[in-house]
Amino acid sequence: MLILCSSSTTRAKLLENAGIKFIQKSCGFDEEQIKTSDPYEFVTIASLGKFKECVKCFKIEDIVTADTVVTDGVKILRKAKNEKEAREILLAQSGKEIKIITAMWVRFRGQIFGRVDETIYEFKEFDEKDLENYIKSGEWRGKAGACMVEGFCKKYIKNVKGYESTAMGLCIEELLNILGGEYAY
Repeated sequence: MLILCSSSTTRAKLLENAGIKFIQKSCGFDEEQIKTSDPYEFVTIASLGKFKECVKCFKIEDIVTADTVVTDGVKILRKAKNEKEAREILLAQSGKEIKIITAMWVRFRGQIFGRVDETIYEFKEFDEKDLENYIKSGEWRGKAGACMVEGFCKKYIKNVKGYESTAMGLCIEELLNILGGEYAY
């Protein structure tokens, strides 16, 4: 059985929608210990750290781990801790181009695969009232950059380059290539 080593409901939904059989379990890894401002380095270190912890927990099973960050080209826009932070992070994206970067590690049939993928979005300016409603809804909680390209942000997308699944936290298209239909329903 494939183990999704993540507590993310969005990643689980991506696997379900792709018809991949899996169970969801997590092993602890503290992302706060990572001290880099480079988004590619951060996401690679975080996903690899999660992977190493999960390899210890699940000795022989096939596993997948991932981590996602959002960057405005200047800094990493992490998960907001409160409404004030969510507002600041989202305003940094309003009317701008952002990159959503996801790193993924997979152990499949004893082989290890690692990837880093990005999706670039150009957003229109966010409507102030709509933004406040989104913030009040709390849907941004647990989301890198408080960004939901499948939700709030969708109507503001001007241009996109890359896979939506990457932006949602797991590049399903590339995972399917690795698994080759092995875990299909």
